[in-house]
Amino acid sequence: MRFLIPIILILISVAGFFMFLNPNYAQIKLLTNKITSYNTALTNSKSLENERDKLATKYNSIDTENLKKLSVMLPDNVDNIRLILEIEKIAAPYGMVLKDVKYSAVVEPVVTTKVKLAKTAVVKKDYGDWDLEFSTSGTYTNFIKLLKDLEHNLRIVDIASIDFSSDVSTAPNTGASLSTSSPDTYKFNFKIKTYWLKN
Repeated sequence: MRFLIPIILILISVAGFFMFLNPNYAQIKLLTNKITSYNTALTNSKSLENERDKLATKYNSIDTENLKKLSVMLPDNVDNIRLILEIEKIAAPYGMVLKDVKYSAVVEPVVTTKVKLAKTAVVKKDYGDWDLEFSTSGTYTNFIKLLKDLEHNLRIVDIASIDFSSDVSTAPNTGASLSTSSPDTYKFNFKIKTYWLKN
């Protein structure tokens, strides 16, 4: 009987542990893990806020005029009409009119599951590129001036190719070559590429 009481107490303690303490301990452990993950998320959130504030301070320190220039140099959309008008404005003083304007539609690549798995198959870029083609006529001297002005223009433009030929057209019915301008005038076909910043 003397030894029975301690054994009963031990059995009650063990039963109490498994019935009450163990479930509560598991719940406490789960809550502790949640608190830890929330604290980590809060710390990350604070550091992101600090980084955001630093970037905002840097952005606000940039002169308004320079911000405008940056938005022209690398706009946040294709802005194709504006680019065509800019080139027309650059070419106008030299009497060079843009003709046969062609451009590609902006198409975002569709990423399939296969491509997602093969990460090396697609390189995600923070910018998009856009192709534009046009022709114009003028003297070689004015052509060089146009190139220099395009080079100094704020909008980033890469000239992919230029073809040129005598500025002649075919006379109707006869098929004979008909000069449309002076002998030193040429037709220039441009292919250019420009860029825009993705959001």
